[in-house]
Amino acid sequence: MTLTEIASACGVAASTVSRAMSNPNRVSPEMYERIVRKARELGYESAALPAGRARSSRGTIALVLPNLTNPFNLDLIRGSQVQAQAAGFMQLLVTSGESEQVEADWLTELADTVDGVVVASPRSADALLQQVRERVPLVVLNREVPWLSGVLIDTPAGLAQALDYLVSLGHERIAYVRGPARSWTDQARYRALKQAAGRHEVELIALGAFFPTLAAGAAAADAVGLAKVTAAIFFNDTLAIGALGRFEKQGIRVPDDLSVVGCDDIFGASFTNPSLTTVTASGEQAGRAVTDMLLGTFTTKDRSHRVDRLPTHLTVRGSTGPVRA
Repeated sequence: MTLTEIASACGVAASTVSRAMSNPNRVSPEMYERIVRKARELGYESAALPAGRARSSRGTIALVLPNLTNPFNLDLIRGSQVQAQAAGFMQLLVTSGESEQVEADWLTELADTVDGVVVASPRSADALLQQVRERVPLVVLNREVPWLSGVLIDTPAGLAQALDYLVSLGHERIAYVRGPARSWTDQARYRALKQAAGRHEVELIALGAFFPTLAAGAAAADAVGLAKVTAAIFFNDTLAIGALGRFEKQGIRVPDDLSVVGCDDIFGASFTNPSLTTVTASGEQAGRAVTDMLLGTFTTKDRSHRVDRLPTHLTVRGSTGPVRA
Protein backbone atom coordinates (compact mmCIF):
# COMPACT_ATOMS: atom_id res chain seq x y z
CA MET A 1 0.00 0.00 0.00
CA THR A 2 1.45 3.38 -1.07
CA LEU A 3 0.76 6.96 -0.01
CA THR A 4 -0.54 7.67 -3.51
CA GLU A 5 -3.15 4.92 -3.19
CA ILE A 6 -4.24 6.22 0.20
CA ALA A 7 -4.48 9.74 -1.23
CA SER A 8 -6.62 8.53 -4.12
CA ALA A 9 -8.96 6.74 -1.74
CA CYS A 10 -9.29 9.87 0.42
CA GLY A 11 -9.66 12.21 -2.54
CA VAL A 12 -6.70 14.37 -1.48
CA ALA A 13 -3.22 15.05 -2.78
CA ALA A 14 -0.39 12.64 -1.97
CA SER A 15 1.48 15.54 -0.36
CA THR A 16 -1.38 15.93 2.14
CA VAL A 17 -1.11 12.27 3.14
CA SER A 18 2.65 12.63 3.43
CA ARG A 19 2.29 15.60 5.77
CA ALA A 20 -0.24 13.75 7.90
CA MET A 21 2.06 10.73 8.22
CA SER A 22 5.24 12.68 8.98
CA ASN A 23 3.77 15.38 11.19
CA PRO A 24 0.06 15.23 12.11
CA ASN A 25 0.13 18.82 13.34
CA ARG A 26 0.50 20.03 9.75
CA VAL A 27 -3.07 19.04 8.82
CA SER A 28 -6.41 19.66 10.50
CA PRO A 29 -7.58 17.15 13.14
CA GLU A 30 -10.45 16.14 10.88
CA MET A 31 -8.13 15.51 7.92
CA TYR A 32 -5.68 13.56 10.08
CA GLU A 33 -8.39 11.25 11.41
CA ARG A 34 -9.82 10.78 7.93
CA ILE A 35 -6.46 9.78 6.47
CA VAL A 36 -5.60 7.47 9.38
CA ARG A 37 -8.96 5.76 9.23
CA LYS A 38 -8.74 5.17 5.47
CA ALA A 39 -5.12 3.99 5.70
CA ARG A 40 -6.02 1.39 8.27
CA GLU A 41 -9.02 0.26 6.23
CA LEU A 42 -6.69 -0.31 3.29
CA GLY A 43 -4.26 -2.35 5.37
CA TYR A 44 -1.53 0.23 5.96
CA GLU A 45 0.48 -0.85 9.02
CA SER A 46 -0.88 1.07 11.99
CA ALA A 47 2.57 0.93 13.62
CA ALA A 48 3.79 3.30 10.92
CA LEU A 49 1.23 5.94 11.87
CA PRO A 50 2.02 8.58 14.51
CA ALA A 51 0.49 7.77 17.87
CA GLY A 52 -0.43 11.37 18.62
CA ARG A 53 -0.38 14.92 17.33
CA ALA A 54 2.76 16.16 19.05
CA ARG A 55 4.87 18.32 16.75
CA SER A 56 7.93 16.42 15.51
CA SER A 57 9.03 19.02 12.94
CA ARG A 58 8.15 22.55 11.93
CA GLY A 59 5.04 23.31 9.93
CA THR A 60 5.02 25.91 7.19
CA ILE A 61 2.93 29.00 6.52
CA ALA A 62 3.08 31.02 3.31
CA LEU A 63 3.14 34.79 2.95
CA VAL A 64 1.96 35.85 -0.52
CA LEU A 65 2.92 39.38 -1.62
CA PRO A 66 2.12 41.29 -4.82
CA ASN A 67 5.72 42.55 -5.14
CA LEU A 68 9.03 43.13 -3.38
CA THR A 69 9.64 46.57 -4.89
CA ASN A 70 7.88 48.34 -2.02
CA PRO A 71 10.14 48.63 1.05
CA PHE A 72 6.99 48.59 3.18
CA ASN A 73 6.70 44.89 2.37
CA LEU A 74 10.11 44.24 3.96
CA ASP A 75 8.74 45.47 7.29
CA LEU A 76 5.67 43.32 6.74
CA ILE A 77 7.84 40.24 6.12
CA ARG A 78 9.90 40.90 9.23
CA GLY A 79 6.86 41.18 11.48
CA SER A 80 5.23 38.10 10.02
CA GLN A 81 8.39 36.02 10.28
CA VAL A 82 8.93 36.91 13.94
CA GLN A 83 5.46 35.67 14.86
CA ALA A 84 5.75 32.53 12.73
CA GLN A 85 9.09 31.57 14.27
CA ALA A 86 7.83 32.22 17.79
CA ALA A 87 5.03 29.70 17.13
CA GLY A 88 7.43 27.13 15.68
CA PHE A 89 6.52 27.60 12.02
CA MET A 90 8.74 28.21 9.03
CA GLN A 91 7.70 30.90 6.58
CA LEU A 92 7.53 30.50 2.83
CA LEU A 93 7.68 33.78 0.90
CA VAL A 94 5.91 34.01 -2.47
CA THR A 95 5.50 37.00 -4.80
CA SER A 96 3.10 37.33 -7.72
CA GLY A 97 4.72 40.24 -9.58
CA GLU A 98 1.37 42.08 -9.54
CA SER A 99 -0.13 39.29 -11.69
CA GLU A 100 -3.59 38.02 -10.79
CA GLN A 101 -2.98 34.77 -12.69
CA VAL A 102 0.37 34.09 -11.03
CA GLU A 103 -1.17 34.73 -7.63
CA ALA A 104 -4.07 32.37 -8.41
CA ASP A 105 -1.66 29.64 -9.54
CA TRP A 106 0.40 30.00 -6.36
CA LEU A 107 -2.64 29.90 -4.10
CA THR A 108 -3.93 26.75 -5.79
CA GLU A 109 -0.55 25.09 -5.29
CA LEU A 110 -0.09 26.29 -1.72
CA ALA A 111 -3.49 24.94 -0.66
CA ASP A 112 -1.98 21.42 -0.83
CA THR A 113 1.52 22.14 0.43
CA VAL A 114 1.40 24.46 3.48
CA ASP A 115 -0.49 24.67 6.76
CA GLY A 116 -1.83 28.17 6.28
CA VAL A 117 -1.63 31.23 4.02
CA VAL A 118 -1.44 34.98 4.55
CA VAL A 119 -2.25 36.94 1.38
CA ALA A 120 -1.19 40.59 1.42
CA SER A 121 -3.11 42.97 -0.86
CA PRO A 122 -4.48 40.10 -2.97
CA ARG A 123 -5.28 40.72 -6.62
CA SER A 124 -7.37 37.53 -7.03
CA ALA A 125 -11.16 37.47 -7.16
CA ASP A 126 -13.14 37.01 -3.95
CA ALA A 127 -14.48 33.66 -5.16
CA LEU A 128 -11.00 32.18 -5.61
CA LEU A 129 -9.85 33.33 -2.18
CA GLN A 130 -12.97 31.81 -0.63
CA GLN A 131 -12.36 28.52 -2.48
CA VAL A 132 -8.77 28.35 -1.27
CA ARG A 133 -9.97 29.07 2.28
CA GLU A 134 -12.07 25.90 2.11
CA ARG A 135 -8.88 23.88 1.54
CA VAL A 136 -6.41 25.60 3.86
CA PRO A 137 -6.59 28.26 6.60
CA LEU A 138 -6.23 31.66 4.92
CA VAL A 139 -6.35 35.28 6.09
CA VAL A 140 -5.90 38.48 4.09
CA LEU A 141 -4.16 41.79 4.67
CA ASN A 142 -5.47 45.04 3.18
CA ARG A 143 -8.49 43.58 1.45
CA GLU A 144 -12.07 43.06 2.56
CA VAL A 145 -13.37 39.70 1.33
CA PRO A 146 -16.81 38.42 2.40
CA TRP A 147 -16.56 35.65 5.01
CA LEU A 148 -12.77 35.87 5.27
CA SER A 149 -10.86 37.16 8.28
CA GLY A 150 -8.20 39.78 7.80
CA VAL A 151 -6.37 42.90 8.91
CA LEU A 152 -6.82 46.34 7.35
CA ILE A 153 -4.27 49.13 7.69
CA ASP A 154 -6.43 52.25 7.78
CA THR A 155 -4.42 54.27 5.24
CA PRO A 156 -7.60 55.63 3.60
CA ALA A 157 -8.32 57.56 6.79
CA GLY A 158 -4.73 58.75 6.88
CA LEU A 159 -4.87 60.02 3.30
CA ALA A 160 -8.15 61.81 4.01
CA GLN A 161 -6.32 63.51 6.88
CA ALA A 162 -3.56 64.44 4.42
CA LEU A 163 -6.09 66.08 2.10
CA ASP A 164 -7.59 67.98 5.04
CA TYR A 165 -4.10 69.27 5.82
CA LEU A 166 -3.44 70.36 2.23
CA VAL A 167 -6.74 72.21 2.12
CA SER A 168 -5.75 74.02 5.33
CA LEU A 169 -2.64 75.20 3.44
CA GLY A 170 -4.79 76.69 0.70
CA HIS A 171 -4.61 73.93 -1.94
CA GLU A 172 -7.77 73.62 -4.04
CA ARG A 173 -6.60 71.53 -7.01
CA ILE A 174 -4.96 68.32 -5.83
CA ALA A 175 -3.79 65.25 -7.76
CA TYR A 176 -4.01 61.67 -6.57
CA VAL A 177 -1.41 59.46 -8.26
CA ARG A 178 -3.05 56.05 -8.23
CA GLY A 179 -1.48 52.64 -7.64
CA PRO A 180 -1.90 49.34 -9.55
CA ALA A 181 -5.22 48.90 -11.35
CA ARG A 182 -6.06 45.66 -9.49
CA SER A 183 -5.22 47.06 -6.05
CA TRP A 184 -8.18 47.02 -3.64
CA THR A 185 -6.15 49.30 -1.36
CA ASP A 186 -5.81 51.91 -4.10
CA GLN A 187 -9.56 51.88 -4.69
CA ALA A 188 -10.25 52.31 -0.97
CA ARG A 189 -7.79 55.21 -0.76
CA TYR A 190 -9.30 56.88 -3.81
CA ARG A 191 -12.82 56.63 -2.37
CA ALA A 192 -11.67 58.20 0.89
CA LEU A 193 -9.93 61.04 -0.95
CA LYS A 194 -12.98 61.72 -3.13
CA GLN A 195 -15.19 61.93 -0.05
CA ALA A 196 -12.75 64.33 1.64
CA ALA A 197 -12.47 66.47 -1.51
CA GLY A 198 -16.25 66.65 -1.79
CA ARG A 199 -16.54 67.68 1.84
CA HIS A 200 -14.12 70.57 1.24
CA GLU A 201 -15.44 71.34 -2.26
CA VAL A 202 -11.96 71.15 -3.80
CA GLU A 203 -10.93 69.47 -7.06
CA LEU A 204 -9.31 66.02 -6.97
CA ILE A 205 -7.54 64.91 -10.17
CA ALA A 206 -6.92 61.15 -10.47
CA LEU A 207 -3.81 60.17 -12.46
CA GLY A 208 -2.69 56.71 -13.55
CA ALA A 209 -2.58 53.61 -12.61
CA PHE A 210 1.11 53.19 -11.75
CA PHE A 211 3.19 50.31 -10.45
CA PRO A 212 4.78 51.13 -7.08
CA THR A 213 8.35 51.63 -8.33
CA LEU A 214 10.80 54.55 -8.43
CA ALA A 215 10.78 54.50 -12.24
CA ALA A 216 7.00 54.69 -12.30
CA GLY A 217 7.22 57.58 -9.87
CA ALA A 218 9.32 59.52 -12.37
CA ALA A 219 6.70 58.88 -15.06
CA ALA A 220 3.96 59.93 -12.65
CA ALA A 221 5.80 63.21 -12.03
CA ASP A 222 5.37 64.10 -15.70
CA ALA A 223 1.63 63.46 -15.43
CA VAL A 224 1.45 65.64 -12.31
CA GLY A 225 3.27 68.46 -14.10
CA LEU A 226 0.73 68.41 -16.93
CA ALA A 227 -2.23 68.39 -14.52
CA LYS A 228 -1.54 71.95 -13.31
CA VAL A 229 -2.12 71.13 -9.65
CA THR A 230 -0.59 72.70 -6.56
CA ALA A 231 -0.35 69.45 -4.56
CA ALA A 232 -0.07 65.73 -5.27
CA ILE A 233 -0.87 62.76 -3.07
CA PHE A 234 0.86 59.54 -4.15
CA PHE A 235 -0.37 55.97 -3.70
CA ASN A 236 2.79 55.15 -1.76
CA ASP A 237 6.18 56.51 -0.76
CA THR A 238 8.09 54.66 -3.48
CA LEU A 239 6.15 56.49 -6.19
CA ALA A 240 6.49 59.79 -4.34
CA ILE A 241 10.25 59.44 -3.88
CA GLY A 242 10.68 58.57 -7.56
CA ALA A 243 8.69 61.68 -8.44
CA LEU A 244 10.77 63.97 -6.21
CA GLY A 245 13.90 63.26 -8.24
CA ARG A 246 12.05 63.98 -11.47
CA PHE A 247 10.57 67.22 -10.14
CA GLU A 248 14.06 68.43 -9.25
CA LYS A 249 15.29 67.78 -12.80
CA GLN A 250 12.26 69.63 -14.19
CA GLY A 251 12.93 72.64 -12.01
CA ILE A 252 9.74 72.17 -10.01
CA ARG A 253 10.49 73.23 -6.45
CA VAL A 254 8.96 71.16 -3.66
CA PRO A 255 7.14 72.49 -1.67
CA ASP A 256 7.33 76.04 -3.11
CA ASP A 257 5.78 75.12 -6.46
CA LEU A 258 4.19 71.80 -5.53
CA SER A 259 3.38 70.00 -2.27
CA VAL A 260 3.96 66.23 -2.23
CA VAL A 261 2.47 63.60 0.10
CA GLY A 262 3.31 59.89 0.20
CA CYS A 263 1.89 56.91 2.05
CA ASP A 264 3.39 54.19 4.31
CA ASP A 265 6.36 56.11 5.82
CA ILE A 266 8.95 53.63 4.59
CA PHE A 267 12.58 53.70 5.70
CA GLY A 268 14.18 56.58 3.83
CA ALA A 269 11.10 58.79 3.58
CA SER A 270 12.64 61.16 6.12
CA PHE A 271 15.99 61.23 4.24
CA THR A 272 14.70 62.67 0.95
CA ASN A 273 15.31 66.26 -0.05
CA PRO A 274 12.97 67.68 1.05
CA SER A 275 11.90 65.09 3.62
CA LEU A 276 8.60 63.46 2.65
CA THR A 277 5.28 64.24 4.30
CA THR A 278 3.51 60.89 4.46
CA VAL A 279 0.90 58.71 6.13
CA THR A 280 2.65 56.61 8.77
CA ALA A 281 1.68 52.94 8.94
CA SER A 282 3.57 50.13 10.65
CA GLY A 283 4.29 47.27 8.28
CA GLU A 284 5.91 45.25 11.04
CA GLN A 285 2.87 45.61 13.28
CA ALA A 286 0.61 44.57 10.38
CA GLY A 287 2.77 41.50 9.70
CA ARG A 288 2.59 40.44 13.32
CA ALA A 289 -1.16 41.01 13.57
CA VAL A 290 -2.16 39.14 10.43
CA THR A 291 0.13 36.20 11.19
CA ASP A 292 -1.24 35.98 14.73
CA MET A 293 -4.72 35.89 13.22
CA LEU A 294 -3.74 32.96 10.98
CA LEU A 295 -2.06 31.06 13.83
CA GLY A 296 -5.21 31.53 15.90
CA THR A 297 -7.20 29.52 13.34
CA PHE A 298 -5.03 26.47 14.09
CA THR A 299 -6.20 26.29 17.69
CA THR A 300 -9.92 26.94 17.29
CA LYS A 301 -12.71 25.42 15.26
CA ASP A 302 -14.57 28.72 15.14
CA ARG A 303 -15.26 29.42 11.45
CA SER A 304 -16.61 32.94 11.99
CA HIS A 305 -14.63 35.77 10.46
CA ARG A 306 -13.40 39.08 11.82
CA VAL A 307 -11.64 42.13 10.43
CA ASP A 308 -9.19 44.10 12.56
CA ARG A 309 -8.17 47.68 11.69
CA LEU A 310 -4.78 49.22 12.44
CA PRO A 311 -4.69 53.02 12.82
CA THR A 312 -2.47 55.40 10.83
CA HIS A 313 -1.59 59.08 11.11
CA LEU A 314 -0.17 61.89 9.01
CA THR A 315 3.50 62.75 9.56
CA VAL A 316 4.24 66.28 8.33
CA ARG A 317 7.73 66.94 6.97
CA GLY A 318 9.32 69.30 4.47
CA SER A 319 7.59 68.32 1.21
CA THR A 320 4.36 70.18 1.95
CA GLY A 321 3.72 73.88 2.35
CA PRO A 322 1.19 76.65 1.71
CA VAL A 323 0.11 77.60 -1.79
CA ARG A 324 2.42 80.27 -3.14
CA ALA A 325 0.67 83.61 -3.65
